Amino acid sequence: MVIKKHIPNFVTCLNIFSGAISIVFAFKGNLDLAAWFIGLAAVFDFLDGMSARLLNAKSDIGLQLDSLADVISFGLAPAVIVFQLMENALNKPFIDWFGLNVFSLVAFILVAFSALRLAKFNIDTEQADDFKGLPTPANALFFASLPLVLFQAESLGFQFLQNSLTNYWVLFVLTIIFSGLLVSNIGLFSMKFKNLFWKGNQLRYILFISFFVGWMDSKNINT
Repeated sequence: MVIKKHIPNFVTCLNIFSGAISIVFAFKGNLDLAAWFIGLAAVFDFLDGMSARLLNAKSDIGLQLDSLADVISFGLAPAVIVFQLMENALNKPFIDWFGLNVFSLVAFILVAFSALRLAKFNIDTEQADDFKGLPTPANALFFASLPLVLFQAESLGFQFLQNSLTNYWVLFVLTIIFSGLLVSNIGLFSMKFKNLFWKGNQLRYILFISFFVGWMDSKNINT
């Protein structure tokens, strides 16, 4: 059927839509909702690849669209969250440039390195069962979790964690380290499911369920 070949691309567009909404919320300062929409984008990122394999609907345009979606949802969206966290950490601009704090712009290094990582991935035929470098969704989910962790730290009185996540230099170091991991050649486990069967995907299912439970627990604490 002609329709089925467009289903994965439609799901990828939902990924883009979620990432765009995350960016809007982040710029408005609502970092919790921004984080949740990155999580939703990650779900769509998982589903588009799965649907493409199940429907045998892989295509060149799907590959390119997926990369563009990842730059938006897992590159720009988390970078805006980090930018806002850095802005909050800096009480006043050290170097003002057209009303922008130059030090906070470091956050957008994440966008550039995410794009580099995706470009490397697209031309590397060896990354099947394992990844080289940190996948962009994993990087995005880490930074998306920071405002949620910060909220919990404030609620539960974890002063050290709260102080760390509101410290500019901690955020700066995390940004540099994770940017480097994105383009590194370190072998990492792949979360891509080849099928829906338990066999061969045990660790992937365990990690996915654990992540989902963790996010739901975070949501319950926030409410």
